[in-house]
Amino acid sequence: MLLDWKKKGRKLSKLNENHNLKGTLVCVEGIDGSGKSTQLALLRDWLKNNNQDVIFTEWNSSELISQTTKLAKKKNLLSPRTFSLLHAVDFADRLKQVIAPALKAGFIVLADRYAYTAFARDVARGVDPNWVRNVYDFALKPDLAVYFDIDPKVSMERICFNRTPKFYEAGMDLKLSNDPYESYMIFQGRVIKEYQKMVDEFGLVQLDATDSIHSKQVKIREMLCDILRAKGIEI
Repeated sequence: MLLDWKKKGRKLSKLNENHNLKGTLVCVEGIDGSGKSTQLALLRDWLKNNNQDVIFTEWNSSELISQTTKLAKKKNLLSPRTFSLLHAVDFADRLKQVIAPALKAGFIVLADRYAYTAFARDVARGVDPNWVRNVYDFALKPDLAVYFDIDPKVSMERICFNRTPKFYEAGMDLKLSNDPYESYMIFQGRVIKEYQKMVDEFGLVQLDATDSIHSKQVKIREMLCDILRAKGIEI
């Protein structure tokens, strides 16, 4: 169970404090198949068409570390905590090299997954929730964090139409089941539970992933416009 940080008189991390930088940070979260990447792509195109300066970043994409992570995954060398640390290094590099500079310059930064992905996946793999939150205590708080909630069965139907679940995607490293489909359901169910806990903990905006693409996009644009308007930016 997470510590009651308020009672301890401590701040959990920068994720609880407004970043006070010129730009705007938007992130989308959810398990694979929730449609988050589609929504972010639509949002990016809309912002660019409205002459906004936009930077896009995605999970596990740092040139410094992503190839190392891919190689270790391929050889199945990762313990849950090692997995967590590699992703944290990747995130830290992108925060320093891409996210923070863009925010300082006044850009709108769109992040396909953020620190919350680690809090969901790593804890679902058995990593201590307080430990992983401390690892990411340098992460800046997004201006808008949207979580697309979806049933793991619907997710699996969407992403596995023409393929079996990937090894880590299905949590096969945890030996939950020899059947990748069953393992996927168990593991992603755990991930979803962690996400749902974070809705209140971090103020994630939860949207129904099964709503229409148009309906979800309208809601995200409305929320972002409100945030930008408060900063004196009209779209």
